[in-house]
Amino acid sequence: MQYRSLSPCNAEVSFSEAVIQGQASDGGLFFPLNIPYDTTYRDFDKRFESPSELATSLLAPMLSPELDSQVLRKICDDAFNFEFPLIQLDQNLWVLELFHGPSAAFKDVGARFLSRLLSQLGRDKITILVATSGDTGGAVAAGFYNIPNVEVVILYPKGRVSPLQEKQLTCWGSNINALEIEGSFDDCQSMVKAMLSDQELRQQLSLTSANSINLARWLPQSTYYAWASYQLKQAPCFIVPSGNFGNLAAGIFAWRRGVAAHSFIAATNRNDVFPHYLKTGQYIPKASVHTPSNAMDVGKPSNHPRIEALFDYKINEMREMIHAEVIDDADTLASLKTAHQRYQYTLCPHGAVAYAAYQNYQAKQSNMDKSPKVILATAHPAKFNEIVEPTLGVPTDLPQTLAHFTQAKVSFKENLKAQPHALKAYLLSR
Repeated sequence: MQYRSLSPCNAEVSFSEAVIQGQASDGGLFFPLNIPYDTTYRDFDKRFESPSELATSLLAPMLSPELDSQVLRKICDDAFNFEFPLIQLDQNLWVLELFHGPSAAFKDVGARFLSRLLSQLGRDKITILVATSGDTGGAVAAGFYNIPNVEVVILYPKGRVSPLQEKQLTCWGSNINALEIEGSFDDCQSMVKAMLSDQELRQQLSLTSANSINLARWLPQSTYYAWASYQLKQAPCFIVPSGNFGNLAAGIFAWRRGVAAHSFIAATNRNDVFPHYLKTGQYIPKASVHTPSNAMDVGKPSNHPRIEALFDYKINEMREMIHAEVIDDADTLASLKTAHQRYQYTLCPHGAVAYAAYQNYQAKQSNMDKSPKVILATAHPAKFNEIVEPTLGVPTDLPQTLAHFTQAKVSFKENLKAQPHALKAYLLSR
């Protein structure tokens, strides 16, 4: 499978080249030349014994001929060694729990796949840059810790991640380096993209990204959409907490690949660039604002070009498949409380945004849409105790995967100004 850049350079590369480069030389995202449609995933009588078996089937054509299916299966078995439980809350409402990996966030899916894939590709020493608004960095740190010939540099916005998230970014040492940036997530993301586009720097360092701009971080996320529809044995409406829009783009890719999906709801917080685009047809990035759902605080969603390409730049078709809901801070906290009172189920603030979007959508539809609704629970609520516990008035159970982080010290970090030249100097000084 060949991949092209969604940018003026229109470069075509192999899958492994796209993964190693992270993005095209002019900053464009890589996108498959074609997405083979397969009705297999709508045949609910077919047996898939595990998410890794399903992932192998979904991804094999996208990685062929560079990785054969046996090698891919080994990667998937190792990467997806945790469950994706589908929990029923109501007659027509489910929660897909994506936080049972080592960092207790859905980013474990792509990060673990990428780390194992890079080991398989067997390249020389590589530096992985990652911008995080909270969860991505923790997943990448856990996935790449002590991996030989890999150096990880994580950029996170000062004061905009939860205390537990910060510990997950900064407690590692070894090959994991955390940079606290004096700015927003968008600043962190711009700095990473600037380094990947800096040809002088790339002549001295082998750089790639572990953000969803990287194909090997993005494509594996299609797995859990397929697994959910396979478990339900019908086409659901997926309600996706959305910030950088890699998660939603992965769901749409799964649908284009043949996975049964009725529709998607893009649930955003006050950072509403995509809903505004869907309504007006105008994509206007803006400065992000801080909200209780911090992992979604993105003012310039990187994966917007992929969503456009998935619909062949036909916004009316996009509007038929995607509905958007914007949730303010007060409604986020209110829905967190409502879900707990109504179902005795605890969401994180991002899942609460999705639940509020579900409520709004249902009120507008007047029960016309009978499809099963699936909320994507992207992180464990214990990662946001400082928000969840005061809102609910009850303690949050701490999973074993997070317990040891509560005792960890915030260390192994440096402070950096939100300037690309500062990051370049840091990288060259190592």
